[in-house]
Amino acid sequence: MGKRIKTRIRGKGTPRYRAPSHRYVTEFKYRDYDDIEKAGVLRGQIVDFVDDPGRGALLAKIKYENKEDGFLLAAEGMIAGNYVEVGAQAKRNPGNVLPLYSIPEGSSIFNLEKSPGDGGKLVRSPGSYALVVSKEGGNILIKMPSKKLVYFNPECRAQLGVAAGGGMKEKPLLKAGNAYYKWKARNKVWPVTRGVAMSVYDHPYGGKQHHKGRSSTVSRRAPPGQKVGHIAARQTGRKKVRRQARGEME
Repeated sequence: MGKRIKTRIRGKGTPRYRAPSHRYVTEFKYRDYDDIEKAGVLRGQIVDFVDDPGRGALLAKIKYENKEDGFLLAAEGMIAGNYVEVGAQAKRNPGNVLPLYSIPEGSSIFNLEKSPGDGGKLVRSPGSYALVVSKEGGNILIKMPSKKLVYFNPECRAQLGVAAGGGMKEKPLLKAGNAYYKWKARNKVWPVTRGVAMSVYDHPYGGKQHHKGRSSTVSRRAPPGQKVGHIAARQTGRKKVRRQARGEME
C-alpha cells in the first residue's frame, strides 16, 4: 500500500500546511457600513503604510476623525500624511471609498464588495483594477480584470484608483532562496514535485516511465487518495469533431 498523497495530507490540517495567520497584521476589511457613510462622509489621515505578509498589496493605516483606527488597501498615488474619505459624499480621489452609485462611469476601482457591507472581497491584488462600465436600472455593470462583465448592487463599496504594488511580479526572484521565503510567508508548499516524477509508492501517476500510465480522469466519488487529475471530466484532449472536420476538408 502506498503513502497518502500530498493533497490528502494537507487536508489533515497540521501546522505544516496551515497559513500562519498569527503573523498577519489584520483581518482586513472596510469599516462597518453605518449611517455616517450612507448619508455623508468621514475623513481619515494616512498615518503609515504597512506591509502585511498575508497579502501582496500594501495596507494604509488610517486614523479617522471620529477617533477610530482602521486599514485600507493602498492606492497608487497615496502619500503618508494625506487624507482619505469614506462615504457617499466622498470626493473622487484615488483611495477614497464610495458606494458604486456615487462612482462615475469609466472610473477605475479596486477592493470591491461582493454584497453590501461584506468589507471588500474582489480586485485586491497589487496593480489590479476594474472599470465601471454603465449604470443599468437598479444594477451597476463592472468590467473585471478578467474582462468579464458582472452586475453589482449599487450599495456595494469600492475604492477609487488602482491597487498599489503593480509590477511586483515582474521583478525576477533570481535564486531559489528568494522563492522559498516568498512562499513561506503564507506557508505554501514549495517546491511542488510532479506526480509523474515520483515513484508508484508516492503517487498514482508515479513510475519509471515518466508518464501517467493510466487515464487522468477520475470519478467525483473517488476517495481523497485517488482524487488526482481531471475530476469528473466530460472529456480530455482534442475533440473528435475537429479531427473529422479537418479530414473532410483534406
